[in-house]
Order: sequence, then C-alpha cells, then structure tokens
Amino acid sequence: MFTGIVEDTGTVRERTETDDGLRLRIGVDGFDDLHHGQSISVSGVCLTVEEYGVDAGAGGDDWFDVFLASETVAKTYLGDVREGDAVNVERAMPADGRFDGHVVQGHVDTVAEVTGIERVGEDWRFTFAIPEGHGDYLVDKGSVTIDGISLTVAEKRGDEFDVAIIPTTYDLTTLSEKSVGDPVHLEVDVIAKYVENMLDGYA
Repeated sequence: MFTGIVEDTGTVRERTETDDGLRLRIGVDGFDDLHHGQSISVSGVCLTVEEYGVDAGAGGDDWFDVFLASETVAKTYLGDVREGDAVNVERAMPADGRFDGHVVQGHVDTVAEVTGIERVGEDWRFTFAIPEGHGDYLVDKGSVTIDGISLTVAEKRGDEFDVAIIPTTYDLTTLSEKSVGDPVHLEVDVIAKYVENMLDGYA
C-alpha cells in the first residue's frame, strides 16, 4: 500500500521490450533500502523491484529494475515512456510509518487526459477528462490519485474535474512536465469502490 506522497522523481535509464512485456531501469537518488521483491510505485503503478544497484559509470546514481507484464503495458502509458523520461517514485508505506496522503493501492483504474493547465497565483489548477464509467467515483473534495500523487478533487463538472496543485507538488513531481493532451494514470478512491460493492443490489 502507498500513500500518494511522492518521494522523488526518477529517470528512465533503459527500456527493454521482451516477448512478455517491458523491463525498465529507473535511476533514483538515495533509495538505498530497496531489495528484490519490494513493491514500488512508478507514476502510480505498483511494480516489483527485480534488481537494485549503483552504476559507477553514470556518476554513481542508484537504479532499480522493474518488469511490466503485457497487461500492465496495455492498461497504462508506461509502455510509451522513453529513456530520459521522468517518473514519480514512492516506496510502499511501512507499517509504523506516518500516513500523510490517502489509501493508494497502485492499481491504476484507467488513463485520463490533461485538458487544462492554469497558473493561479503561486498555485496551479489542472483539469482532467473523466474517462467513461469513472465519474461516479469522483466527488468534490474527495481523494483521487493522479500519476501516483494523492490529490483532492477541487471541482467536478460534467466530464471533467479540477485539482489544485501547490508549488511543492508541482516542483517535486512530473506534473511540472505535463502539457494539455498528455496522459495520466488515474486511480479512484478505493473506499468508493467498497461502498459501491456493499450497496450493489439494494437500489
């Protein structure tokens, strides 16, 4: 489980396509506690660390490898990332850790699209299209995860919703590199799914 509080951005160092999916090597800084089999969120997608090390030939940067099965490639946009692209990275929350965001599973529901970016004073307002079938899981002031970032729905209207981005989030995540038309990973609040499941059949 994750909290949606992105720890840092990593850089795609290598991508290797295989018959079964895609392997990515991601450069990070200071993640010295990673190990084989550990869960890690890469732009909101829960993946498993295969290898971890330090590449002396790249200035001593830390790195880790993850494998994306064909289904993950098909349901996310990670299959389109290229070497040099930035990704949001968060390690799984420890049992005794502080819970600052909201419950994030790393199970991407769908890919949404950035439809608007506006500077509002020191903050930013991002607008995203609501993919078909996901509108019922988004409510004003409710939690939502965008590219692994725990955010709050500022306003929902029709087939779009807005989130307010503070300077820290803008600077420390990949949102600063997004443009209108770019894809983002959307994970709705899992609590909404549980409520829907419990109420199913009572209507």
